Amino acid sequence: MLLVIQEIPNQVTVENLVRVLTGRLPDSVPRSKRLLTDERSNVLVYMTGHGGNGFLKFQDAEEISDVELANAFEQMWQKRRYHEIFFAIDTCQAASMLEKFYSPNILGVASSLVGEDSHSHHHDPEIGVAVIDSWTYYTLSYLERIKPTSKDKMYHLLQSFDKSLVMSTTKIRTDLYKRDLAKVPITDFFGSVRNVEIVNVTLDVGEKGFRQNVILESQQHHQDGIRRQYSTQFPIIEALSYNQLEERRLATSIYILSTLLMLLAIDLVTQEVKLITGENLADMFP
Repeated sequence: MLLVIQEIPNQVTVENLVRVLTGRLPDSVPRSKRLLTDERSNVLVYMTGHGGNGFLKFQDAEEISDVELANAFEQMWQKRRYHEIFFAIDTCQAASMLEKFYSPNILGVASSLVGEDSHSHHHDPEIGVAVIDSWTYYTLSYLERIKPTSKDKMYHLLQSFDKSLVMSTTKIRTDLYKRDLAKVPITDFFGSVRNVEIVNVTLDVGEKGFRQNVILESQQHHQDGIRRQYSTQFPIIEALSYNQLEERRLATSIYILSTLLMLLAIDLVTQEVKLITGENLADMFP
């Protein structure tokens, strides 16, 4: 699962990022803005921007420190919100953001060493600013050829960074990550490949078998002693469509009713004016 923070600019804050990672969100936050993961989820976290030794800036207004980020990942681990994390960061002195990690199953990669700058690749002459950093540019160039059926391993991606091209030294931290990178498919983090869980229970997909399926699943979960279902990743479309349709119908009804009331009011006023005018004419011409 890719973590994407794409909100209204003034909502992209350190607090909101930590809340999304740790799941400490109010009930009013919609599912589309939550990180719906569990202990079987592989999470990709990519960060970029202006940074320094042990911090990354958020819109030049505040900073997230290496300690805050490390503690957020530890909360995720304790709350079983991930299986593995691939953390990538592109900023000046990016390696400093990897140093405080202490939670298991985290693979970290940074675009530059401590004391080293990360450089932009090219700029847009119309707006006069850089649009992408070199490290990110060449990483995307590699990933654009990856498909769900690709056989590339994470080792190949991490060995593809050429210092002469990215103009900085890539730092890779693997001590918290136990798997052999030469055997980890790159599609574990890229390519939108979903794991399939096989159970030894035959399910009847007909209407009559629905109740029996629920009983069989409950028995299977009880026997295994662990939870055996995926969290829904997206809202139920049927429910959303139904609610939106009902809202449109209600709005249309209110509009029609308001129009009828307005026409009725105009008609009453018109009749009253005619009545008053008729009485005045009667007085003038007895």
